[in-house]
Amino acid sequence: MPADTTPELTPEQLAEIERKFDPETAFRPTGKLLAIVISAVLVSMSVYHFYASGFGLVRELVHRGIHLSFVLGLVFLLFGVRKNDMLPPKAWYRFDGVPLIDIVFAVLAVGAAMYLPLLPASALAQRVGNPSPTDIFMGSALLLLTLEATRRSVGPTLPIIGLIFIGFAYFGPWMPGALKHGGSSWLGIINHLYMTNQGIYGIAIGVMAQYVFLFILFGVLATRIGLGQLFIDMAMVIAGRYSGGPAKVAIFSSAFMGTISGSSIANTVTTGALTIPAMKRVGYPAHFAGAVEATASTGGQITPPILGAAAFIMVEYLEIPLRDVLAAALFPALLHYFGIFIMVHLEAKKLGLRGLRAEELPKLGVVLKDHWLSLIPLVILVYLILTGKTPDYAAVYGIIACVVVGFLNPTHRLSIKDLWDSLASGAKNTLAVGAAAATVGVVVGVVTLTGVGFRLGYVVVQTATDIGTFLSALPILGYFTVAQWALFTSLILIAVACIIMGAGIPTTATYIILVAVAAPALAVLDVQPIVAHFFVFYYGVLADITPPVALAAYAAAGIAGSNPFKTGNTAFRLGIAKALVPFVFVYSPALLLVADGFTWWLFTTTLIGAMLGIASLGVAFSGYLLAPLKAWERWWVALVSFLFIAPGLTTMAIGLMAMAPIAILQFNRQRA
Repeated sequence: MPADTTPELTPEQLAEIERKFDPETAFRPTGKLLAIVISAVLVSMSVYHFYASGFGLVRELVHRGIHLSFVLGLVFLLFGVRKNDMLPPKAWYRFDGVPLIDIVFAVLAVGAAMYLPLLPASALAQRVGNPSPTDIFMGSALLLLTLEATRRSVGPTLPIIGLIFIGFAYFGPWMPGALKHGGSSWLGIINHLYMTNQGIYGIAIGVMAQYVFLFILFGVLATRIGLGQLFIDMAMVIAGRYSGGPAKVAIFSSAFMGTISGSSIANTVTTGALTIPAMKRVGYPAHFAGAVEATASTGGQITPPILGAAAFIMVEYLEIPLRDVLAAALFPALLHYFGIFIMVHLEAKKLGLRGLRAEELPKLGVVLKDHWLSLIPLVILVYLILTGKTPDYAAVYGIIACVVVGFLNPTHRLSIKDLWDSLASGAKNTLAVGAAAATVGVVVGVVTLTGVGFRLGYVVVQTATDIGTFLSALPILGYFTVAQWALFTSLILIAVACIIMGAGIPTTATYIILVAVAAPALAVLDVQPIVAHFFVFYYGVLADITPPVALAAYAAAGIAGSNPFKTGNTAFRLGIAKALVPFVFVYSPALLLVADGFTWWLFTTTLIGAMLGIASLGVAFSGYLLAPLKAWERWWVALVSFLFIAPGLTTMAIGLMAMAPIAILQFNRQRA
């Protein structure tokens, strides 16, 4: 097969692709004066969060208000009304490229965000439940500006969801069936969403201010001192020489980058700039190359220690140590990468692809000599987390280690200007997710105000029970009880809802909404809380590679020059393990290590069964084992794979016996 000769994209072209598919990075250009001011504010934001989390004692509400004021003010300065701000940059209604109305919005947002936190605690306590006209005005302004800031920085989906929930709270008496409730006045809505810690100033914005900001800043600094390059080079050393090597490099490099990255699209562009052209050069089709990178990069959202920032939300909701969350996340993430690896390897064998030549690979000794110092901050971060330190404590000392190593490292020396730019870039990368968190606070606030989460849970469970009753009455399907069918059907319904809700919304925002809306249904079915949280989280992340809104896959298609929809479909196929693993740990929670009922025997049998099932599905989708499979053989292998995934040694043994004829046929076909 001829090698691909498509020229690699320039950094400017890659930045444009990321800007096109990731609304979180679609910053508008400004004039020099305003650029200096904004840069200083961004650096101030980083310095403040570093001080407040590491050494300061700032009251919780004040800390959240300061964080929110930074976020909203900067969003209105850096994001235009439209994605491509085409208005004349020097018009009379603009100052240094920014419309005057946006500057007014920025000032009003800062004032509304700080108005409540700056009230004396005694005065605030007296006004909760009886807000003054000024409180109502400030709360209404903050609510509307938050929705607009989120629309600009994230896209319209999340603000629309926020408006639907606000409408649900107001028009409760006119809602149908189980969704009907007493409703709330505008005063009551503002009181709950603004004056209490159940809405905009709730857990979502609190976690962003306390933990997520620091970890995003750590990721930027760690990448700047060479850790990202180390990951890519080590992946090349580990997997580059084998059949279809560049695709395997994409898997390993994305897995490594996932430890410091919180964005599927950023991960796709960063590692895909190298791996996608390399995959095309050795013979992979363009759409397959893009799909491999997109699928591997979305794995960064489920890879410890950051989990796309969801790990810190889990800590707050579940009230368990971060190390327990990371332990629970480890093996499901590894199974995701294992599934991609199997399909990539089989595709390479089917196409007869080569690995990278020796001259195309970096030397291990040179890689370690040039980059080993950049590992120190990550080692310190993980060590502090595993020894039980709080996430913000670990992040603060990880950041300090990055700065120290950066100034000492001769290969990636950090200058004062580099440090300034990194602090500004780190703060800029938090703006969209910060605005999204505030809007998520609105959604969660409506859930707590109206109890809609439990209402929806009741609707889902009742619907699933009705379906289960019908299925259990059928002759063949009656082997399973109504309760078993109800659980399975509920999981299917919730999984589909999670994928739909996650379309075009940042991972952390998706997860918080799904926990508030979908997780109560799983609680009714006696699913353990940590299992329910991971289930909705995984399916929310899956939206990044699920058409029609597969943003990571579309970004990869932009680099590969392939059909976006075809790339998205292939990415979903490659990421099928991410769709199956949640069902595995619902039925066998031992896979999460820290769930109730864990034993090493259950964990081992569950892990082996999951690996066999995922590998079998990889064979079925690829149509290749030792030789090409016929159509009926692919269907047979696909059906057998579910026997491996089902918990229990009996089903695993039946699956192995069912696979034996296919293996014999394949062996004979290869010899022939």
